[in-house]
Amino acid sequence: MANTYSQLNIHCIFAVKGRENFITKDFRDDLHRYMSGILKNDDSYPLAIGGWLDHVHVFFELQPTMSIADQMRMLKATSSKWINDNKLVKGKFYWQEGYGAFSYSRSQRNSVIKYITHQEAHHKKKTFREEYLELLNKFEIPFMDKYVFEFYE
Repeated sequence: MANTYSQLNIHCIFAVKGRENFITKDFRDDLHRYMSGILKNDDSYPLAIGGWLDHVHVFFELQPTMSIADQMRMLKATSSKWINDNKLVKGKFYWQEGYGAFSYSRSQRNSVIKYITHQEAHHKKKTFREEYLELLNKFEIPFMDKYVFEFYE
């Protein structure tokens, strides 16, 4: 009997609602570890999770039985519940609607992992808006400004 074999390397980016700088050093690493656990629980393989105060980058191998939309819905819902249950921010925490999803080949994995793990240094030079729009343009993804994340700079 034939099996299904795949390697779907997906890089997703999503932001905090209102682009509040909620993801502080106090719990950022714990959040990333928690998200890694969610991915593993869904039989996806986390490759790198990083980000900055107002957004998260998640790079993982997606299982062929899971859609990107379902994985992101589960990851965002479960992680925001964890943040709220643990009272890690003042008030109610939400992720913005939507996300960016980009696919990479096996040969590109190390450079994407390095990029994600160096987000703090990266954002000393470039805003999240610049970073996100650059990715959309690099991947030649058509977009309308009014439907891209809410940016407050």
